Amino acid sequence: MTDAVAGPRPAFLDGPLRLYIDGEFTGTEDRLTVLNPATGEPLAEAPLAGEEQVDQAVRAASAAFPGWRFTPPAQRARLIWALADRLEEHADELATIEVLDNGKPLGEAKAVDIALTIELLRYYAGWPTKIAGTVPPNSIPGMLSMVRREPVGVVAAITPWNFPLLEVAYKLGPALAAGCTVVVKPSELAPLSTLRLLELVHETGFPRGVVNVVIGGPEVGTSLVRHPLVDKIAFTGQTATGKAILRASADDLKRVTLELGGKSPNIVFADADLDAAAGGAFGGIFFNQGQACVAGSRLFAEAPIAAALVERVADKARSLRLGHGLDPQTEMGPLISAAHRERVLGFVGDATREGAEVVAGGASAHVGDLNGFFMQPTVIAGVRNDMRVAQEEIFGPVLSVIPWHDTDELKALANDVRYGLAAGIWTRDTSRALRVADELEAGTVWINTYGMFDPAVPFGGRKHSGFGRELGEEALEPYLQSKSIWLDLEAAVPQSGQGIGR
Repeated sequence: MTDAVAGPRPAFLDGPLRLYIDGEFTGTEDRLTVLNPATGEPLAEAPLAGEEQVDQAVRAASAAFPGWRFTPPAQRARLIWALADRLEEHADELATIEVLDNGKPLGEAKAVDIALTIELLRYYAGWPTKIAGTVPPNSIPGMLSMVRREPVGVVAAITPWNFPLLEVAYKLGPALAAGCTVVVKPSELAPLSTLRLLELVHETGFPRGVVNVVIGGPEVGTSLVRHPLVDKIAFTGQTATGKAILRASADDLKRVTLELGGKSPNIVFADADLDAAAGGAFGGIFFNQGQACVAGSRLFAEAPIAAALVERVADKARSLRLGHGLDPQTEMGPLISAAHRERVLGFVGDATREGAEVVAGGASAHVGDLNGFFMQPTVIAGVRNDMRVAQEEIFGPVLSVIPWHDTDELKALANDVRYGLAAGIWTRDTSRALRVADELEAGTVWINTYGMFDPAVPFGGRKHSGFGRELGEEALEPYLQSKSIWLDLEAAVPQSGQGIGR
């Protein structure tokens, strides 16, 4: 463990920080104190929206929609690409903001959050000129049928705190490419990189009202979800919140996509490269402090190698360096808040009371003179799949190790959870890996790797992990709708004595 080093403080954080509505930066009377999770100290004062600002933002997006929809596709593409260029120019600043606001190590912020955000926007910048309709055949003589693909309208993008900027881009890229306008509501726990993003949106020259941002807690999210001018909701967050959003959207029959929780199985066969599997298990749970929906939080180890695998992962966990995210020696940062840390520690306590054994970590951590929300990376052995620690999403650095004996038992255990977001498989037998992957109830399966993402490859869940996809061409679909057009060709033929040259 290391003490934090003093890092640069971006001038942006000294404000004044403002909402962005209808192409203008707007102050508010109510303010929100944003904490640095590594120190527990105030980081910045963010503007707090109310129902009035939500209404203004949605109406601005609605008014901007016709103009943005009919903006030539090549022009929309150039603006999205230009925004990616602006992010690249400010990559170091954005990564620093993300570290101070979220707690993650700087190297992770640069290599994952910022880099993938930039590439994602560039990927979707290629799509406005390629969204095409069709001319399907029909069986009616003299009739031409066409299908157009049109944007759905105003999108409410509600995003979480664990990957603040990247999760906004997941929604903003396909929405803008499709021709939709957007109101973003980032998590009030980590809103700062989104506010900086909207400054870059403004500098890039997007038309007013196309992208807007409001900040607040559940009440702001509820106002946004219930607003009658919102046509589509894109949400990433807790499963319980996703269900509430789905219920609230029913009256207006809004389109909804939900990327929710996970309890992903990471499966290791006895023939696997044990060092590689241990590394994959370690990264799969401790990346981003375990605060990831795809975290491989259930490690299924085949019985003959279970003890050896546990020891390898536990050794790595014990040596992990905790610290301030701006310290170059830091390998894992703090959790997002004191309340969240207490919740995570509660799962560890429940596991021990149910008979599991903590073999590494399991407690709060003290890091130098920092007063942040640190927790020891934790490995728990002897876990049964019916324990709370193996069934509920913890969203923290807690790995549950579950031994198994035969493949049928394994598949039943891996699927015996309400989530279905991701899974990992480690084996030298590719045929077996593909057979098991086919039977796992998960939207993404990684084989001999874990946590790989690319803008072109769709990502999303099943069961209580939600529905709809982000990334790839498939992510465009929820932001588009079809319109069928019929033309009577016979009626279009000029009558005798009419037309050109008659």
